[in-house]
Amino acid sequence: MSDRSDDLDANGSGESGGGGTTFLAGRRAVVTGGGSGIGAAVSRRLAEAGASVLVVDRNAESAEQVAAEIGGEARIVDLSDPDAAAEVGPGADIVVNNAGMQHVAPVHQFPPDTFSRMLAVMLESPFRIVRAALPGMYDRGWGRIINVSSIHGLRASPYKSAYVAVKHGLEGLSKTIALEGASHGVTSNCICPGFVRTPLVERQVAEQAVLHRVPEAQVVEDVLLARTPVKRLVEPDEVAALAVWLCGPGTRSVTGSSFPIDGGWAAH
Repeated sequence: MSDRSDDLDANGSGESGGGGTTFLAGRRAVVTGGGSGIGAAVSRRLAEAGASVLVVDRNAESAEQVAAEIGGEARIVDLSDPDAAAEVGPGADIVVNNAGMQHVAPVHQFPPDTFSRMLAVMLESPFRIVRAALPGMYDRGWGRIINVSSIHGLRASPYKSAYVAVKHGLEGLSKTIALEGASHGVTSNCICPGFVRTPLVERQVAEQAVLHRVPEAQVVEDVLLARTPVKRLVEPDEVAALAVWLCGPGTRSVTGSSFPIDGGWAAH
């Protein structure tokens, strides 16, 4: 016998017209870093599925543009301030922790203030957002936490000490949330992309070109995708499609997991 709380949408009507595109009607989603890249793609996909989306970003112009496009709401937040981050959590049915930053340097030359800022943006603020969202999710008996981790949450690379450390921490946080939320209808999972075609990766290409002393044109295939059998960047919409699936029908037992979208990198 199926669990009807998993099979019905927020209005109790199941997957509705247009191929079930409004199964998230009545749900409120918070997407950090929602103004560009993966976050913008996730925001659009969630809105298409019927969710009301709060687009959180520090860039007002991009957040407002995406929010206007999808009929959502923009919230301008600097996630290096965890107190400010916590304010977007209450009332959320879906939290997508996506915002990120990168800095590339050897450990012995890595700026401590940059390490601390990356920790705040990509680990402490996700914790604070989820902490604020969980009581409401528990009361409603339904919630979806989606943490956009990285292949670097599963594998390490040189020169990325902060990013690797933070993503490994996010993986652990996600699993703990999954264990605690299991009896409340709340799932928590990580998506672990390889290199995605985003502004963040474009900046990495320039940085890696300097570190490895090669032209930028060679960086994608010879450096970024050196360990990846599928020689292409992941598209943001591929990540977004998985994020929305994790919010959909039939996923109540999908929790505490990590889903690589890495072109086979982790298969090594």
